[in-house]
Amino acid sequence: MPAVPRLFAVATAVPPYPLDQNDVIERVKLLFGRSPDLDRLLPMFLNTGIQRRYSCVPLEWYDRAHGWPERNRIYLASALDLLEAATNQVLCSAGRNKDDIDSIVVVSTTGIATPSLDALLIERMGLRRTVQRLPIFGLGCAGGVLGLARAASQAAVAPGKTVLFLVVELCALSFRRDDLAKSNIVATALFGDGAAAALLSTEAEGPALVAAGEHTWPGSLDVMGWEVADDGLKAIFSRDIPKLVTTRLQDAASQFLARHGLAIDEIDRFICHPGGAKVITALEHAFGLTQGALVEARAVLRDYGNMSATTVMFVLERMLAKARAAGARWERALMNALGPGFTAGFLVIDNR
Repeated sequence: MPAVPRLFAVATAVPPYPLDQNDVIERVKLLFGRSPDLDRLLPMFLNTGIQRRYSCVPLEWYDRAHGWPERNRIYLASALDLLEAATNQVLCSAGRNKDDIDSIVVVSTTGIATPSLDALLIERMGLRRTVQRLPIFGLGCAGGVLGLARAASQAAVAPGKTVLFLVVELCALSFRRDDLAKSNIVATALFGDGAAAALLSTEAEGPALVAAGEHTWPGSLDVMGWEVADDGLKAIFSRDIPKLVTTRLQDAASQFLARHGLAIDEIDRFICHPGGAKVITALEHAFGLTQGALVEARAVLRDYGNMSATTVMFVLERMLAKARAAGARWERALMNALGPGFTAGFLVIDNR
């Protein structure tokens, strides 16, 4: 039998500046000035289901225009701080120390780092010089699921070794001071910053990561992504994302599960990336759930906003903690996220 990777622990971290959604609304009104275009878009702030998010810079930072070099410098410093915090927390939770780490997988798509974030973390934390490194860029919101799957693959082929999976996204840095385009306003209404960590090994006693896969739809490259502009990254969102989730996700998920001898009605829990309130409703429809069933996804969106790839790890952490507190274990979960490609990532977790 092949070795099965399991989770020692999951941990999360957020930057120091909370952004109350009502405060963000008032700041947007001041920055853009009242206009028919803005008035038409403002209701989406209240319809997101978000109450609070976190930012690596204070709210006043967004008052001024900022160029790409400045944004990326902040990204590098803040991302490294968050990754160190998440790493220390997950090691503590797992009862391990930094010398136990054999390899690192780092996912991030909101900045550029060369040397990559894993190399910077090795230097800062004094990790072993033989640690294997795998930085992953470009997965967007799907990165939490697909990155964890890549980390699980590394653990599976190296029985007994410990793999550290890290994801950090500083989405709020993409705010564009002079851009009234709907995509920028949507991003401003949704995006927050955060990081997460997971520790995996075939020798762990936690939930097993038993199957992974993905599906990329044809002709969908323009659904989601970043456009690189002179002053930084500009968000690309298709208004059709909820419709695509409603009409296409179930078939892709069913085909993935069938390849592993499973069906959707054999899944006990769904761990989904909460891209937005409409997306969560579409996910519930796609998986045949009652409206409001994705309780943890809605709670994470409410408390942290959309942190791109990081968000689904917050949902996973919350669901595992809830199960531990209840002294119960759901048997099987499907972890799911959607990102640029347009791609769905899937991961089956067995929590028996």
